[in-house]
Amino acid sequence: MCKILGIRIPDSHVTTHYVPHDRSRHPDVKADRTAIKVYDMENLPMRSHDEFLAQADEVQRAPTKAAAERLSKTYGIKSIPILSYLPSLKFPASFPYDFMHLIWENLIKNLILHWTGDFKGLGEGSESYTLSKEVWEAIGSATAVSGDTIPSAYGARVPNIATDSTTCSAEMWSFWTLYLGPVLLRRRFQRPKYFQHFVRLVRLLNVCLQFEITKEEIKEVREGFIRWVKDYESIYYQLKPERVSACPVTIHALLHIADSIEAFGPVWCYWAFPMERYCGKLQPALRSRRFPYASLDRYVVEDAQLTQIKLTSNLAAELSLRIPRKAVPGMFSHPSYPTCILLPPHVRERPPSNLINNICAALATRADVKITQIRPFLQRAEIEQWGKVRRVDSEEGDTFRASSRTTVRDDSRNASFVRYELYVDIHERHKRRKPKYELQTFYGELQHIFLVKFEEAAACRLLGLPDEEKDVVILAAIKSCVLDADDPNLDGLDIHFYSKSGSTHIVDIKGVQCLVGRVKDGDRGWALIDRSGSLARAIALEDPNEG
Repeated sequence: MCKILGIRIPDSHVTTHYVPHDRSRHPDVKADRTAIKVYDMENLPMRSHDEFLAQADEVQRAPTKAAAERLSKTYGIKSIPILSYLPSLKFPASFPYDFMHLIWENLIKNLILHWTGDFKGLGEGSESYTLSKEVWEAIGSATAVSGDTIPSAYGARVPNIATDSTTCSAEMWSFWTLYLGPVLLRRRFQRPKYFQHFVRLVRLLNVCLQFEITKEEIKEVREGFIRWVKDYESIYYQLKPERVSACPVTIHALLHIADSIEAFGPVWCYWAFPMERYCGKLQPALRSRRFPYASLDRYVVEDAQLTQIKLTSNLAAELSLRIPRKAVPGMFSHPSYPTCILLPPHVRERPPSNLINNICAALATRADVKITQIRPFLQRAEIEQWGKVRRVDSEEGDTFRASSRTTVRDDSRNASFVRYELYVDIHERHKRRKPKYELQTFYGELQHIFLVKFEEAAACRLLGLPDEEKDVVILAAIKSCVLDADDPNLDGLDIHFYSKSGSTHIVDIKGVQCLVGRVKDGDRGWALIDRSGSLARAIALEDPNEG
């Protein structure tokens, strides 16, 4: 893809080549007048398709084996690839770097080796980015403990990365980088610039992982990685020839991510996760030790046939071996709430008086009537409390647990903290002004799930419930989190902090958006992490007729 030349560590027997962009101080470069002293990251020497094939042809037509080997080392090409006969492929542009291995299996691991002082024996040189052993052990312990307060829907628990990093998968490193790292590394470095450099990387990765990406965002990725790599070389390579091993090709490859996105789309379109999981799917098929490949081939063919039958005959649900998400014994569903179902345990139990008062106030606000009008109907209504609610509008819908009905086990993972939307009167402090409601985002602990059944038609009319919706209202009682001021260093990462709880909000269950995770922020409180992103956010359009 790129014709940048690698250089070795001076006065060393190590044959590995590294690719710093500023190699002006390297003795081999200084001794060679034709050598490029500094590569322009904004204008790298790219290799075209025709140039690639011409060099491959030159290697293949070499008169002797020795000449072919010499040319092969010079060009990095052994022969004309058989895939070059496919007109849809362009060399080497059709073969981008795999994001999964490039970032999660290389870049992040190498950064951690730098921070722990274990990167190829380099030390920190003239910088001070190394974390003490005690600090790194504390980060590792906090990583492991965070699994208790992060829902299982967010992925597998991340182990203690200080003592058990070898068991971390690429998915775990991804989660740690995007969500845990920005919280756990905060205030850990001696100088803020190291943390800010890491957070800038996280922001760029978030853009790369978007479902859709615009041309302006591709430009942002290109310019962002150019700046990030320049700062990386300043911090870790320090332009010293003896530290050239800090510049493996995986650092240079970051400069080509924008080109790959421009050519093929967001990185999730062609990263290795699907293939890795498909290989894992094939493992159970290797049942024959004598004929493993025949056994594997048969499984692949039969699986493909079954997939085609599902697609051509529209039988995906009927032929699926998974238990349907909507078929749960003891569940409750209702036409007025098509996006969710209630799951056991549940009891017919009236809540305490303070919650009854909150429910009255919420229903009165909802119907724009007085509390005194609602209270008599609520006293005669049947109220049930449920333990869980599941979103069923997609296969990945979250399952929320009411903390008051949850039995906590040693290995349980908290799934009670949520993000929810609530209309708030922005004129609340001005009693004489006409109320004006604005949709705002809140975070809090889901404590109760109430199923309220009104038996009287007058109650339904008062609440404005259509006939087909009958007599049911599903409400959530959520203990809100009082958010602290956002850390400016984490702008754009959707990470918020809180140190205390606020009032209890009663909201319609439709207002509960998604599960959020929590990470302990030292002794200061908690950090809230939200994986849903902007695409899952509710949008409230202003009513032009509202005063």
